[in-house]
Amino acid sequence: MLAKALSHVLGQVLDDTADIEMIVIDNDVARSAEAVVAALRKDSRFGITYDCEPERNISLARNRAIRQAKGDLIAFLDDDEFPTAHWLGHLRRMFRKTNADGVLGPVLPHFEEPPPTWIERGRLCERPRLKTGTLITDTKYMRTGNVLLSKRLLERDKEPFDPVFGRTGGGDIDFFARKLEAGHQFRWCDEAVVYETVPPERQKRSYFIKRAFTRGMVNAAREPFLSMGTAKSALAIVSYGLALPILPLFGQHVFMTYLIKSCDHLGKLLAYGRLNIVKNRPYLGVHPGQ
Repeated sequence: MLAKALSHVLGQVLDDTADIEMIVIDNDVARSAEAVVAALRKDSRFGITYDCEPERNISLARNRAIRQAKGDLIAFLDDDEFPTAHWLGHLRRMFRKTNADGVLGPVLPHFEEPPPTWIERGRLCERPRLKTGTLITDTKYMRTGNVLLSKRLLERDKEPFDPVFGRTGGGDIDFFARKLEAGHQFRWCDEAVVYETVPPERQKRSYFIKRAFTRGMVNAAREPFLSMGTAKSALAIVSYGLALPILPLFGQHVFMTYLIKSCDHLGKLLAYGRLNIVKNRPYLGVHPGQ
């Protein structure tokens, strides 16, 4: 997947390329991505920097990438993703047009083979999208899988991405939440499309349930226990719990949608009691790099 991601970045259609650099942070102490980068570097029209973050922690990998970057703008892309040909150009034009602190775009699922019906009908791998130019005010639209950020925004913190979230996930949501609270502005560019490969191991029910528990843990870390959010989670668990036994009658996609919602809320409440069912995000072994 890394080779595919890099080759699509190398194929970007841009007005100029002289100021473009690629930085690959290998979050594997065995340096498993080094050979892939070396092979692509031979014919690259961009400079490619390879570095390794030996500690398995995606926040540390992101922070290392920021320290390596020389430019004024930094675009993030995960190694299980691949961009469309005009991706970076769309992000840069929107950035210059709006003078925002960052620009985000959609991440669409890519299946090598048709997924299970309950995933497709439940749209469980799809994320919400916005109209181009929209000012983003909710972190549910924000992630590092497709974003262009001002380096000045990142340099204001010693560790822009908190290592506390480095193994559970959620560090990008924490980052954007802090920046929104500080008054920084982010815009949406719906033309800057990125596709995320969804391999078979991420098409299992257990994967979606584990991810829901990790999201709950992250939410608990950001919200106080005595809050309206906690009350809503408690109410949701009771309501969904009563409904789950009959939801299979309406289809597995309906049942799985509400089971996942239940695990989101349950994971949050359990985390308040320091009961973290999932210690690491369930996709660490699938794509360790950035």
